[in-house]
Amino acid sequence: MSAAYDEVPRGTTMIELLQFRHSPYNEKVRWALDLKRVPHRRHSLLPGPHVATLRRLTGRTQTPVIVAEGHAIDGSARILEWIEARWPQPALFPTDATDRAEALRIQHWFDEDLTPRIRRAVLDALLRQPTAFAGVFGEGRPPLQRLAYAIAVPLAAPLVRKGNGIAGEASVEDGLRAAQQALDFVAERAGANGFLVGGRFGLGDLTAGSTLAVLAQPPASPMAGPKPYGAAFAALLGRFEAHPAVAWTRRLYARHRGASRDFDGPSEGSV
Repeated sequence: MSAAYDEVPRGTTMIELLQFRHSPYNEKVRWALDLKRVPHRRHSLLPGPHVATLRRLTGRTQTPVIVAEGHAIDGSARILEWIEARWPQPALFPTDATDRAEALRIQHWFDEDLTPRIRRAVLDALLRQPTAFAGVFGEGRPPLQRLAYAIAVPLAAPLVRKGNGIAGEASVEDGLRAAQQALDFVAERAGANGFLVGGRFGLGDLTAGSTLAVLAQPPASPMAGPKPYGAAFAALLGRFEAHPAVAWTRRLYARHRGASRDFDGPSEGSV
């Protein structure tokens, strides 16, 4: 474990979250931590420079990563199970076996299929304007750091594209189809109560909402990106603006997110 994270207290509930800003997988974990009021500290990493840090911790490069009690856990689904086991209230996982299976199915479908495909279209749009990419993932950093990062983005862009399966227009078009598929699913599934599984807010809503927040940009939320948007990203958002699932996502955030911004450092109530 790197020295920067050796300060995690052993045998305590204080945890550290290593994350990207404005990423659906990271937002899933942030949302759960905030909803359950889990004391924690956040460290926002920059895509690219994050590789060395995470490989030392997990042997892989994916975010989010939770560091607690001398251990590192990656993967949003595994982290959510870990959080739910230790802070069970309010519950995210349904107790009914059928509902639980459906919520887990939705999470797996989004995590393993829809979200990675949608991400290709999103990253392609952001990479077309390096300052937009740097603004989204470098939000909260000093202006000179964001500028230096924006200068480096074109050099790193081929690796970002390769690492995310962006192999030309066909992969971007597939990402747009996945976005349409995810939006249509939510619009069809959310009934009169507005929830996807079991008539209450839970894992399915959190997962779908975190992914669709990239397209919905819920105002005054941790997923509201810095403005002005780059032209290509603005066009992507405009493509889906009128979809009813975009409105669903904004309502979900207004009613259940309970946080207006992201942050670095300790959460409220942490010591």
